[in-house]
Amino acid sequence: MIYPELFKTMEAVRWNMATDIPWGEFDGAKLSDEQAQTIKMNAITEWAALPATEMFLRDNRGDSDFSAFMSIWFFEEQKHSLVLMEYLRRFRPDLVPTEEELHKVRFEFDPAPELETLMLHFCGEIRLNHWYRCAAHWHTEPVIRAIYRTIAQDEARHAGAYLQYMRRALNDRGEAVQQDARLAFAKIGVLMASANRMAQAMHPTNLHVNKALFPNDTVQSRIPEPDWLERWLDAQIRFDGNWEGRVAGRILHVLSSLLGGNFASVKDLNRYRKDVIAKMSAAVLPVAIA
Repeated sequence: MIYPELFKTMEAVRWNMATDIPWGEFDGAKLSDEQAQTIKMNAITEWAALPATEMFLRDNRGDSDFSAFMSIWFFEEQKHSLVLMEYLRRFRPDLVPTEEELHKVRFEFDPAPELETLMLHFCGEIRLNHWYRCAAHWHTEPVIRAIYRTIAQDEARHAGAYLQYMRRALNDRGEAVQQDARLAFAKIGVLMASANRMAQAMHPTNLHVNKALFPNDTVQSRIPEPDWLERWLDAQIRFDGNWEGRVAGRILHVLSSLLGGNFASVKDLNRYRKDVIAKMSAAVLPVAIA
Protein backbone atom coordinates (compact mmCIF):
# COMPACT_ATOMS: atom_id res chain seq x y z
CA MET A 1 0.00 0.00 0.00
CA ILE A 2 1.09 3.54 -0.76
CA TYR A 3 -1.17 5.42 1.66
CA PRO A 4 0.64 4.63 4.96
CA GLU A 5 3.95 6.04 3.73
CA LEU A 6 2.25 9.04 2.12
CA PHE A 7 0.58 9.79 5.43
CA LYS A 8 3.92 9.78 7.26
CA THR A 9 5.75 11.93 4.74
CA MET A 10 2.96 14.49 4.41
CA GLU A 11 2.38 14.62 8.15
CA ALA A 12 6.06 15.48 8.62
CA VAL A 13 5.86 18.63 6.46
CA ARG A 14 2.32 19.78 7.21
CA TRP A 15 2.11 23.47 8.04
CA ASN A 16 0.16 25.02 10.89
CA MET A 17 -2.24 27.83 10.03
CA ALA A 18 -1.78 29.57 13.37
CA THR A 19 2.01 29.48 13.58
CA ASP A 20 3.41 29.05 10.06
CA ILE A 21 1.57 31.91 8.35
CA PRO A 22 3.16 35.32 9.15
CA TRP A 23 -0.12 37.05 10.04
CA GLY A 24 1.68 39.79 11.94
CA GLU A 25 3.41 41.03 8.79
CA PHE A 26 0.19 42.21 7.14
CA ASP A 27 0.53 45.52 5.31
CA GLY A 28 -2.88 46.85 4.30
CA ALA A 29 -1.38 49.51 2.05
CA LYS A 30 -0.11 46.73 -0.21
CA LEU A 31 -3.45 44.98 -0.76
CA SER A 32 -5.66 46.39 -3.50
CA ASP A 33 -9.38 45.73 -3.94
CA GLU A 34 -8.58 43.93 -7.19
CA GLN A 35 -6.15 41.60 -5.46
CA ALA A 36 -8.51 40.91 -2.57
CA GLN A 37 -11.31 39.95 -4.95
CA THR A 38 -9.10 37.33 -6.61
CA ILE A 39 -8.38 35.81 -3.20
CA LYS A 40 -12.11 35.30 -2.70
CA MET A 41 -12.45 33.57 -6.07
CA ASN A 42 -9.56 31.23 -5.28
CA ALA A 43 -11.03 30.43 -1.86
CA ILE A 44 -14.29 29.34 -3.50
CA THR A 45 -12.50 27.40 -6.22
CA GLU A 46 -10.45 25.48 -3.65
CA TRP A 47 -13.70 24.51 -1.92
CA ALA A 48 -14.43 22.36 -4.98
CA ALA A 49 -12.13 19.71 -3.52
CA LEU A 50 -15.33 18.57 -1.79
CA PRO A 51 -17.20 17.37 -4.92
CA ALA A 52 -13.91 16.14 -6.41
CA THR A 53 -13.36 13.94 -3.36
CA GLU A 54 -16.89 12.60 -3.63
CA MET A 55 -16.14 11.75 -7.27
CA PHE A 56 -12.87 10.01 -6.42
CA LEU A 57 -14.45 7.91 -3.67
CA ARG A 58 -17.36 6.90 -5.92
CA ASP A 59 -15.19 5.99 -8.91
CA ASN A 60 -12.50 4.18 -6.87
CA ARG A 61 -14.65 1.99 -4.65
CA GLY A 62 -12.47 -0.97 -5.61
CA ASP A 63 -9.26 0.79 -4.55
CA SER A 64 -9.11 1.27 -0.78
CA ASP A 65 -5.48 2.38 -0.88
CA PHE A 66 -6.16 5.35 -3.16
CA SER A 67 -9.44 6.12 -1.39
CA ALA A 68 -7.59 6.30 1.92
CA PHE A 69 -5.14 8.79 0.38
CA MET A 70 -8.16 10.99 -0.34
CA SER A 71 -8.35 11.65 3.41
CA ILE A 72 -5.02 13.49 3.12
CA TRP A 73 -5.77 15.24 -0.15
CA PHE A 74 -9.22 16.38 0.91
CA PHE A 75 -7.98 17.72 4.25
CA GLU A 76 -5.13 19.69 2.72
CA GLU A 77 -7.16 21.08 -0.19
CA GLN A 78 -9.97 22.23 2.10
CA LYS A 79 -7.29 23.80 4.29
CA HIS A 80 -6.23 25.89 1.28
CA SER A 81 -9.75 27.26 1.02
CA LEU A 82 -9.81 27.82 4.76
CA VAL A 83 -6.52 29.75 4.95
CA LEU A 84 -7.61 32.05 2.11
CA MET A 85 -10.92 32.66 3.88
CA GLU A 86 -9.07 33.28 7.15
CA TYR A 87 -6.98 35.90 5.39
CA LEU A 88 -10.14 37.62 4.20
CA ARG A 89 -11.80 37.26 7.61
CA ARG A 90 -8.89 39.07 9.25
CA PHE A 91 -8.20 41.74 6.65
CA ARG A 92 -11.17 41.99 4.23
CA PRO A 93 -14.21 40.59 6.05
CA ASP A 94 -16.54 42.08 3.44
CA LEU A 95 -15.20 39.57 0.93
CA VAL A 96 -15.44 36.34 2.96
CA PRO A 97 -17.40 33.83 0.81
CA THR A 98 -20.87 33.00 2.05
CA GLU A 99 -21.89 29.43 2.75
CA GLU A 100 -24.24 29.67 -0.22
CA GLU A 101 -21.38 30.69 -2.53
CA LEU A 102 -19.29 27.78 -1.29
CA HIS A 103 -22.11 25.26 -1.55
CA LYS A 104 -22.83 26.26 -5.14
CA VAL A 105 -19.60 24.59 -6.33
CA ARG A 106 -20.65 21.29 -4.76
CA PHE A 107 -22.38 19.34 -7.49
CA GLU A 108 -22.13 15.81 -8.88
CA PHE A 109 -19.50 14.97 -11.47
CA ASP A 110 -20.32 12.35 -14.11
CA PRO A 111 -18.39 9.06 -13.80
CA ALA A 112 -15.20 9.05 -15.86
CA PRO A 113 -12.35 6.58 -16.55
CA GLU A 114 -10.41 6.52 -13.30
CA LEU A 115 -6.95 6.44 -14.90
CA GLU A 116 -7.76 9.48 -17.03
CA THR A 117 -9.08 11.28 -13.95
CA LEU A 118 -5.90 10.39 -12.04
CA MET A 119 -3.73 11.85 -14.79
CA LEU A 120 -5.96 14.90 -15.11
CA HIS A 121 -5.53 15.72 -11.44
CA PHE A 122 -1.80 15.04 -11.53
CA CYS A 123 -1.53 17.67 -14.28
CA GLY A 124 -3.94 19.93 -12.39
CA GLU A 125 -1.67 19.91 -9.33
CA ILE A 126 1.36 20.81 -11.45
CA ARG A 127 -0.59 23.66 -13.01
CA LEU A 128 -1.83 24.94 -9.63
CA ASN A 129 1.69 24.88 -8.25
CA HIS A 130 2.78 27.19 -11.06
CA TRP A 131 -0.34 29.38 -10.90
CA TYR A 132 0.15 30.00 -7.18
CA ARG A 133 3.86 30.66 -7.54
CA CYS A 134 3.04 33.20 -10.26
CA ALA A 135 0.32 34.72 -8.05
CA ALA A 136 2.85 35.13 -5.23
CA HIS A 137 4.96 37.25 -7.60
CA TRP A 138 1.96 39.39 -8.60
CA HIS A 139 0.71 40.12 -5.10
CA THR A 140 2.42 42.86 -3.15
CA GLU A 141 1.06 42.19 0.36
CA PRO A 142 3.52 39.99 2.35
CA VAL A 143 1.05 37.65 4.09
CA ILE A 144 -0.87 36.60 0.99
CA ARG A 145 2.40 36.12 -0.84
CA ALA A 146 3.49 33.72 1.90
CA ILE A 147 0.15 31.91 1.76
CA TYR A 148 0.37 31.35 -1.99
CA ARG A 149 3.93 30.07 -1.69
CA THR A 150 2.83 27.71 1.07
CA ILE A 151 -0.12 26.19 -0.76
CA ALA A 152 1.92 25.97 -3.98
CA GLN A 153 4.27 23.62 -2.15
CA ASP A 154 1.29 21.50 -1.10
CA GLU A 155 0.14 21.23 -4.71
CA ALA A 156 3.59 20.00 -5.76
CA ARG A 157 3.48 17.31 -3.06
CA HIS A 158 0.01 16.28 -4.18
CA ALA A 159 1.30 15.87 -7.73
CA GLY A 160 4.03 13.63 -6.36
CA ALA A 161 1.46 11.51 -4.54
CA TYR A 162 -0.68 11.10 -7.64
CA LEU A 163 2.47 10.13 -9.52
CA GLN A 164 3.02 7.23 -7.13
CA TYR A 165 -0.42 5.86 -7.98
CA MET A 166 0.33 6.34 -11.67
CA ARG A 167 3.51 4.28 -11.28
CA ARG A 168 1.52 1.61 -9.49
CA ALA A 169 -0.88 1.34 -12.43
CA LEU A 170 2.08 0.78 -14.77
CA ASN A 171 3.96 -1.69 -12.60
CA ASP A 172 1.65 -3.57 -10.25
CA ARG A 173 -1.70 -4.02 -11.93
CA GLY A 174 -1.17 -6.44 -14.82
CA GLU A 175 -0.67 -6.04 -18.56
CA ALA A 176 -4.23 -4.94 -19.38
CA VAL A 177 -4.18 -2.15 -16.81
CA GLN A 178 -0.69 -1.13 -17.93
CA GLN A 179 -1.85 -0.64 -21.51
CA ASP A 180 -4.92 1.29 -20.41
CA ALA A 181 -2.73 3.43 -18.16
CA ARG A 182 -0.25 4.22 -20.93
CA LEU A 183 -3.04 5.34 -23.22
CA ALA A 184 -4.84 7.34 -20.50
CA PHE A 185 -1.68 9.12 -19.34
CA ALA A 186 -0.59 9.97 -22.89
CA LYS A 187 -4.08 11.12 -23.93
CA ILE A 188 -4.55 13.47 -20.97
CA GLY A 189 -0.92 14.54 -21.14
CA VAL A 190 -1.39 15.74 -24.72
CA LEU A 191 -4.44 17.72 -23.65
CA MET A 192 -2.93 19.29 -20.54
CA ALA A 193 0.43 20.11 -22.09
CA SER A 194 -1.27 21.89 -25.01
CA ALA A 195 -2.85 24.69 -22.99
CA ASN A 196 -1.14 27.37 -25.11
CA ARG A 197 -3.32 26.20 -28.01
CA MET A 198 -6.56 26.26 -26.03
CA ALA A 199 -9.00 29.13 -25.51
CA GLN A 200 -9.65 28.11 -21.91
CA ALA A 201 -7.46 27.40 -18.91
CA MET A 202 -6.60 23.70 -18.73
CA HIS A 203 -7.49 22.71 -15.18
CA PRO A 204 -10.06 20.26 -13.72
CA THR A 205 -12.11 23.14 -12.27
CA ASN A 206 -12.53 24.60 -15.75
CA LEU A 207 -13.65 21.42 -17.55
CA HIS A 208 -17.21 20.22 -18.14
CA VAL A 209 -18.09 17.35 -15.81
CA ASN A 210 -21.89 16.90 -15.85
CA LYS A 211 -23.75 16.64 -19.16
CA ALA A 212 -27.15 17.18 -17.52
CA LEU A 213 -26.04 20.56 -16.14
CA PHE A 214 -24.26 21.81 -19.27
CA PRO A 215 -23.12 24.55 -19.70
CA ASN A 216 -23.15 25.26 -15.95
CA ASP A 217 -21.18 22.11 -15.20
CA THR A 218 -17.73 23.50 -14.51
CA VAL A 219 -16.61 24.71 -11.10
CA GLN A 220 -15.66 28.06 -12.64
CA SER A 221 -19.16 28.52 -14.11
CA ARG A 222 -20.64 28.31 -10.61
CA ILE A 223 -18.55 30.89 -8.77
CA PRO A 224 -19.73 34.53 -8.39
CA GLU A 225 -17.55 35.72 -11.31
CA PRO A 226 -17.52 32.89 -13.87
CA ASP A 227 -15.04 34.69 -16.15
CA TRP A 228 -12.56 35.55 -13.44
CA LEU A 229 -10.07 32.72 -14.09
CA GLU A 230 -9.04 33.83 -17.57
CA ARG A 231 -8.83 37.44 -16.38
CA TRP A 232 -6.73 36.40 -13.38
CA LEU A 233 -4.33 34.43 -15.56
CA ASP A 234 -4.10 36.76 -18.55
CA ALA A 235 -4.49 40.29 -17.20
CA GLN A 236 -3.63 40.07 -13.51
CA ILE A 237 -0.98 37.52 -12.54
CA ARG A 238 0.06 37.36 -16.24
CA PHE A 239 0.59 33.63 -16.54
CA ASP A 240 2.35 33.96 -19.87
CA GLY A 241 4.00 31.63 -22.35
CA ASN A 242 7.08 31.30 -20.19
CA TRP A 243 5.07 30.04 -17.24
CA GLU A 244 2.94 27.82 -19.48
CA GLY A 245 6.11 26.37 -20.95
CA ARG A 246 7.23 25.37 -17.48
CA VAL A 247 3.98 23.48 -16.93
CA ALA A 248 4.16 21.67 -20.25
CA GLY A 249 7.84 20.93 -19.74
CA ARG A 250 7.22 19.39 -16.35
CA ILE A 251 4.39 17.19 -17.66
CA LEU A 252 6.51 16.01 -20.60
CA HIS A 253 9.52 15.38 -18.36
CA VAL A 254 7.54 13.23 -15.94
CA LEU A 255 5.84 11.27 -18.71
CA SER A 256 9.18 10.67 -20.44
CA SER A 257 10.44 8.98 -17.29
CA LEU A 258 7.16 7.25 -16.48
CA LEU A 259 6.49 5.83 -19.95
CA GLY A 260 10.07 5.22 -21.00
CA GLY A 261 10.04 7.74 -23.83
CA ASN A 262 11.77 10.96 -24.78
CA PHE A 263 8.99 13.51 -25.18
CA ALA A 264 10.60 16.81 -26.04
CA SER A 265 7.30 18.15 -27.36
CA VAL A 266 3.58 17.50 -27.33
CA LYS A 267 3.96 16.10 -30.86
CA ASP A 268 6.32 13.43 -29.51
CA LEU A 269 3.80 12.48 -26.83
CA ASN A 270 0.94 12.41 -29.32
CA ARG A 271 2.98 10.13 -31.59
CA TYR A 272 3.49 7.80 -28.62
CA ARG A 273 -0.26 7.88 -27.94
CA LYS A 274 -1.01 6.80 -31.49
CA ASP A 275 1.56 3.99 -31.23
CA VAL A 276 -0.14 2.69 -28.08
CA ILE A 277 -3.52 2.72 -29.83
CA ALA A 278 -2.04 0.82 -32.79
CA LYS A 279 -0.49 -1.84 -30.54
CA MET A 280 -3.73 -2.29 -28.60
CA SER A 281 -5.67 -2.64 -31.86
CA ALA A 282 -3.18 -5.18 -33.21
CA ALA A 283 -3.50 -7.25 -30.04
CA VAL A 284 -7.30 -7.34 -30.34
CA LEU A 285 -7.40 -8.13 -34.08
CA PRO A 286 -6.35 -11.82 -33.91
CA VAL A 287 -9.02 -12.46 -31.30
CA ALA A 288 -11.62 -10.80 -33.51
CA ILE A 289 -10.58 -12.95 -36.49
CA ALA A 290 -10.68 -16.14 -34.45
